[in-house]
Amino acid sequence: MAIRELIYDGNKLLLEKSEEIKVIDEDIKKLAQDMLDTMYKYDGLGLAAIQVGKKLRMIVYDSTYIEEGAKKRPVIMINPKIVWTSKSKVLVEEGCLSFPDVFEDVERFEKVKVEYIGIDSKKRIKSVQGIEAVVIQHETDHLDGIVFLDRVDKKKTKNKKNDSKKERKK
Repeated sequence: MAIRELIYDGNKLLLEKSEEIKVIDEDIKKLAQDMLDTMYKYDGLGLAAIQVGKKLRMIVYDSTYIEEGAKKRPVIMINPKIVWTSKSKVLVEEGCLSFPDVFEDVERFEKVKVEYIGIDSKKRIKSVQGIEAVVIQHETDHLDGIVFLDRVDKKKTKNKKNDSKKERKK
């Protein structure tokens, strides 16, 4: 078990696009496990590799373990790509491990279909809805240099800290 250091708001790496993973070797498997350990340590629902300083297209998440009595059901997605979205959307309060103590309402698609490669190198397609769909959208945004505050309706913002978007873009 290795807990990785998180990257926080103000680090320009969060605004960079991540690179595709070509080979799933032992280093990638170790990174995936470290990301899960880090996510659980800080009570996150998901984590993108960029948030631990690795510019790689990999996310991990577990959208169920915070439910009372739930067992951990971690998911590792390598090179995830959202290939379909529902027309319906939901408004969800989101937070992010890279933006501690900041929570805002974000509009997301209610359902998505994502293609990805599992840690076993097998290609998969997964259709999800609800909180799992929200988490996947949030984490895949990170892979494209988009943070959740970029998706906040500034007219409805609840947290003055969120006005730092312009500062992050400098």
